[in-house]
Amino acid sequence: MTPSFYKVEYSELNARQKENYNFHKIAAAMAEYGYNSMRLSDDYHGADFISIHVETREVLKIQQKSRWTVLGKYLGKGILIAFPHQKKVAIYDHDEVWNYIQDSDHPISKTKSFAIHKGYSAVNVPKGTDHLVKIIGTN
Repeated sequence: MTPSFYKVEYSELNARQKENYNFHKIAAAMAEYGYNSMRLSDDYHGADFISIHVETREVLKIQQKSRWTVLGKYLGKGILIAFPHQKKVAIYDHDEVWNYIQDSDHPISKTKSFAIHKGYSAVNVPKGTDHLVKIIGTN
């Protein structure tokens, strides 16, 4: 039996399907850099999945998001944030970005969301933080 391959419309997927779709897109991009990614059935210190490098055996704890995000609950956990970005994947060290926002007096640090609720998210990578975000993937 030959499978019928047809592309799905991301916008027509439900929330869980979008999460699965995004995981596979992120994992595919990580594979290009020698990382084998494994989803975790249980939250591991804030990580949705881990990626292990095939040569160095470096283990990365990754929190998957649908957009650029910083949240106080991830501080001190050694978490990387990864999300789909312009048909590629954006990935960054959460604490490094958080500290930069605070220490550089970035405009985000003055928002109610960041100051009171200890969090901030944006559809695109905010200006001034892009030097801390790595964009990976070929498609």
